[in-house]
Amino acid sequence: MAAVPFFSGADVERAVSPQEAYDAVKAAFIAHARGEWTMEPKLYVTGHPAGDFRAMPAVGDGHALLKWVTSFPGNPAKGLPTVTGVVLLSDAETGEMLAVLSAAAVTALRTAAAAAIAAETLCRPGSESVAVIGCGVNGAETARMFRALGSEVSLWDLDVTRAAAVAEQLGAHVAASQAEALAADIVVTVTPGREVLFPPGSLRGGQHVSMMGADGPGKAEVAVAELQRADLFCDDWEQASHGGELAAGVVAGIVTRDRVTALGRVLAGNADGRRSANDITLFDSTGLAIQDLAIAKAAVAKAGDLDLQHLAL
Repeated sequence: MAAVPFFSGADVERAVSPQEAYDAVKAAFIAHARGEWTMEPKLYVTGHPAGDFRAMPAVGDGHALLKWVTSFPGNPAKGLPTVTGVVLLSDAETGEMLAVLSAAAVTALRTAAAAAIAAETLCRPGSESVAVIGCGVNGAETARMFRALGSEVSLWDLDVTRAAAVAEQLGAHVAASQAEALAADIVVTVTPGREVLFPPGSLRGGQHVSMMGADGPGKAEVAVAELQRADLFCDDWEQASHGGELAAGVVAGIVTRDRVTALGRVLAGNADGRRSANDITLFDSTGLAIQDLAIAKAAVAKAGDLDLQHLAL
């Protein structure tokens, strides 16, 4: 019977710094764009009105991963986390289980990294203001990522007390209003995706938005009409066109595959990013298993430095 190390959420955070997460996820985007890391689109197990279950496999760099994770937006009102689940990391050559990790912590880190990578890659040169909308677990981690990378950050959340607590912890500040936050040069939306934040005509020339919240069917943070005004980027077309921010545009017939560029292709030097200072750039993040693989590998590399629990499997 093998004893497999278990990384709690705190262990993942101790093992992988924001900068390490940024570097690992960026490398994973490039490896995926080059076909070196592979994954299947996430499988949604739906039918329960309160939330959904997702299965996400990936293979790369001698490792295989399966993430089993949930999203139940109403859980915080019950004192429960929105995201729960596990990440299983195996040796791709032998099938040996290498580690079990908290899915929520891995998700928060890779979400934050993807948001920052997209912003840095696609924002207008000279962009100064950064705002994060939504201060739940993933939003707070995203703000921590930007602060660790040296950016000043303003925060907004419908729960002003929560925004203030995150701001105090990170040395950020709370925006005077949602409108002020949405007017920033770089905006990251990390909400449940149940309400549109950018109505028609609201995006400013030169603005960049990393849309992290609308990661499932029926969710949207930006009005469909705004998709016509922007240069569109995504993490993965198959996921984004069916269950991401772009899905409504696909259904409406205004978003086609030739209009959307994979961020990994930009990072790999195979596609253009922003073309002019006045362009509007939108990045649709649905969350990729290869990103989870990048964080899991980075965490396991530090296993010897941590006092971890072990599971008998």
